[in-house]
Amino acid sequence: MTVSKNRWRATLFLLFVAYSPLAFAQDYPNKPVRVVVPFAAGGPTDIVARLVGTKLADKWGQPVVIENVVGASGNIGTRNVAQAAPDGTTLLVTTSGFVVNPSLFASKPYDPVNDFAPVTILAQAPNVLIVHPSVEAKTVAELISLVKANPGKYSFASAGVGQTGHLTGALFNVKFGLDMAHVPFNGGGPIMNSMMGGHTLIAFLSLPSAAAYVKDGKVRALAVTSPKRSPILPNVPTIREAGIPEGETLFFQGVLAPAKTPAAIIRKLHMDAAAAATLPDVKQKLEASSFEVEPISPDAFATLIKTETAQWAKVIEDAKIPKVQ
Repeated sequence: MTVSKNRWRATLFLLFVAYSPLAFAQDYPNKPVRVVVPFAAGGPTDIVARLVGTKLADKWGQPVVIENVVGASGNIGTRNVAQAAPDGTTLLVTTSGFVVNPSLFASKPYDPVNDFAPVTILAQAPNVLIVHPSVEAKTVAELISLVKANPGKYSFASAGVGQTGHLTGALFNVKFGLDMAHVPFNGGGPIMNSMMGGHTLIAFLSLPSAAAYVKDGKVRALAVTSPKRSPILPNVPTIREAGIPEGETLFFQGVLAPAKTPAAIIRKLHMDAAAAATLPDVKQKLEASSFEVEPISPDAFATLIKTETAQWAKVIEDAKIPKVQ
């Protein structure tokens, strides 16, 4: 009787192990994984996704297919992932616009908190306030004085409506009572081309798009939007040092899965993606593009999403930025 009972307990234990979430995650992925990038090929998000995706495919022995689903400032591809099966076979790699768009668009495209399961941030960088060398201002304070002394003369560029560069510039206007008009571009490359031609004088742009030009002396950096100074530009003060603590923001590249993806899969995704991003060759390439590689936990990423969603909603309201129809 005791032997029979022990055998039954052993059988139950084996069944528990075989069907536990951990065992399920160990078998993941057992088929190709689709990674949606909601922006065009060749941009920072696409580059990060492909670098890390290649390493994950090697580790998993399964294809990792990068799919660029563009449109509506990233909303189309993002919504596509929100509606996918929560089994870890469809992932999203996106940037900071993810936490801005729900407050910026008249028709809410997705819920950044409830529609997704955060995995990790692969890489991050601050935005940077840059000016053309012809601009007399050498500091943020001098730029504020210059703009105030010349009402209606100056505008600022960003990589698009709703990008954190746009919102930081809008906050800059509100904070200091400035009247700089916003000029949206389709990405950082066109901004730098315009600035090199002397057509654009002031811009709030992601550091990866501007760093090489700053280092070559082709543009002047006045502030970075990170909480601490960037190791890429250690002599450039932070936006907090310039008097705008509300303007702190990171241009992140993060991985998310659809909501209700099993926690065991999220843990495995986090471990594998973080390990891939910190491999020496991947990290070197990301740092060469002016990114910092500091993967964070799913819980920390979830907190950041909640905080920044609320922060940028307030900026949009305070700056009276019209909703995008």
